[in-house]
Amino acid sequence: MLPVSWSDDQQSYYSVISVGNISFRVSLDTGSSDLWITSSACTTSACHSVPKYPLTYDSPSFVTLNNNETSFSISFADGTAASGYVARETIQASNLTVANQAFGVVSSSNVTMGSQISGVLGLGFPRLSTISNKAVNATPFFATLSQEGLVNYPLFGLSLTRNTSGTLSLGAIDASIVENTNNIEWSEVVAFSPFGTERNTTSYLQWAIPMADILVNGSAITPSPTYPTAYSNKTLALLDVGTPGIYGPWQDVSRIYSALNGARLVDTSDGGQWALPCDISETISFVFGQTNFTLQPSDYIIGPTSGDPDLCMTWPRATAPSSDGIDWQLGSTFLRTVYSIYSYGIDSKEPPMVGLYPLNNATAPVESPAQVSAFLSSASVTIATTLPNYLLSTPSYTTPAFAFNTSIPASIGEIVASDLATSTYSPILVTQAYNASAIPTVSPSPTLLTLVITEASGQVVTSTSTAATASVTLGVPYGWSASAGSRLPIPFFRTLLACLSFIHIALSSIS
Repeated sequence: MLPVSWSDDQQSYYSVISVGNISFRVSLDTGSSDLWITSSACTTSACHSVPKYPLTYDSPSFVTLNNNETSFSISFADGTAASGYVARETIQASNLTVANQAFGVVSSSNVTMGSQISGVLGLGFPRLSTISNKAVNATPFFATLSQEGLVNYPLFGLSLTRNTSGTLSLGAIDASIVENTNNIEWSEVVAFSPFGTERNTTSYLQWAIPMADILVNGSAITPSPTYPTAYSNKTLALLDVGTPGIYGPWQDVSRIYSALNGARLVDTSDGGQWALPCDISETISFVFGQTNFTLQPSDYIIGPTSGDPDLCMTWPRATAPSSDGIDWQLGSTFLRTVYSIYSYGIDSKEPPMVGLYPLNNATAPVESPAQVSAFLSSASVTIATTLPNYLLSTPSYTTPAFAFNTSIPASIGEIVASDLATSTYSPILVTQAYNASAIPTVSPSPTLLTLVITEASGQVVTSTSTAATASVTLGVPYGWSASAGSRLPIPFFRTLLACLSFIHIALSSIS
């Protein structure tokens, strides 16, 4: 299990992994598939302040690929991009190690991330991977774990918080959060047809699942898919930890705000941004399967506007139609309200699935204005905004042509023969074999150190303190001097993250 922290710019969540003998913070992303790390060859401004993979370090586990001429590039929806070349290294995440893992060695980037984050760990499917499409035997990191049978079950679980107490569990779910596995709402992932002549079969591309409904204060707003015939009139939602907000299509988002008192469209320059009175007392719910996943005002409020402190920017935002038919993108704003589980699927046996375990009580009373005000005071966030002094009109968009080759139809929850986990796993999530009690679990090590001391008088004294965490130096190989360009003669590999242990010591004094 890996600790997960919210970055200081509040735009991403990161964990620490080892690349070779070097520790790096990597942003977690379920909307991409590749692992990439900024290298010492990157001199762009975005690279200046982050720890970098030192190319002058002679890592014994570094393997060049095609003389470093296999190019790597990746771009993101916000217009940022990173590029470099593909190489191989030993990657360690918690107690799991993969040798010769292909990754992107980045030499140019304008991707800006806080908290000294050096790269991205993509947790998507191989089809989405730039590297897998350019090199042989170069599957993404979690795909490698699943295809080689290195995890207890081919799934991972994510807990996101507003601090450093989140977790990423690989091969199991966090038992300290999921108290009853029967309360997990499972949805089969949607398979996608090929792009043009990309391939002649359907396969899995994104962690996208059908959304059943949207509720505002319990009143239903039926989603309207951009391409109704593509997925049997179902609206698709992508679960994306790499996105800090919630985005949906104009035809849905505008109806949500029409049902919220005092809603005001304040920006249409890049999609649609609405504001609501900061004392709003209404809930927004997204329905998957038979379960309502409810957001309280403190979940969907971004912060007060600088132009009017009584008016708050809010999620969701509206976006232009996307040619892939994925209408909704549920990022960390939604994912903080659930424990999310991503089951990779098993070749010829089980489709990929997403499990959502609600952390908010859907029947709880809506937060009061006083509770929302207290939240805003503690968050101390003000959004720099120039509010328009006139009503904005809703922009019109032309729906692009559907991106996929519909002559090769795809469906929800297809059983496919390749690209998923090795068939040596036995399925436990498909309907006919569903066994909630068989889902592997893991518990984080306690973070409190308790000392129980029996004094000579017989009096028992108990003290509790926060257990120390292992010290990690980012971007520097252990025992290596950058100036000397060499390692110390005795190599030593430190475990990346020492597990915190709960210590109970009983000391008896001898008189």
